[in-house]
Amino acid sequence: MKETIEKAKAGNQIAFSNLLDTYWNEVYGFQLGRTKNENDAEDITIQTFSRAFDKIQSYDDAYEFKTWLFTISKNLHVDLIRKKRRNVLEHNSPRDQEVIKKLLDDAPTAEDQLIIEQNLANLLAHIKKLKPHYQEVINLRYFRELSYAAIAEELGEPINNIKVKILRAKKLLAEIIKAQ
Repeated sequence: MKETIEKAKAGNQIAFSNLLDTYWNEVYGFQLGRTKNENDAEDITIQTFSRAFDKIQSYDDAYEFKTWLFTISKNLHVDLIRKKRRNVLEHNSPRDQEVIKKLLDDAPTAEDQLIIEQNLANLLAHIKKLKPHYQEVINLRYFRELSYAAIAEELGEPINNIKVKILRAKKLLAEIIKAQ
């Protein structure tokens, strides 16, 4: 697959086509699960590959190509949700906008729904198996939703240390979960 990606980076259209054929169903399935709408899933999948092929030079082969595609796809879905919310707000009276805004703020996002569906207690039990400093950065980043800079400031450490700790914590957590 690395050879195909290198050919795609060099502008080889057959390589692009092979990547599209290889990953289309996975990206589409990922989006169908998120959007619950075939048209939106297909549109986002098309945009995902379009963006990926435009930005193929920025792909770092130290990471899985599929993960890179899913990240692009997830970001496009988040953009679509934001755009829909803006459109709903723009086409209503100011009084209606406040009511709609409150409903949109209270409604769980796709990410919120995913977290709700997963066994949070089980995840927390896995997190407790990590060393305390890894538990802390996971908590700050994913539960308190702080930026890397805010975590660095709170812990009094350089931002690069925080990035490495979070990366390491995620890898260790993944290993713990896989071992179950």
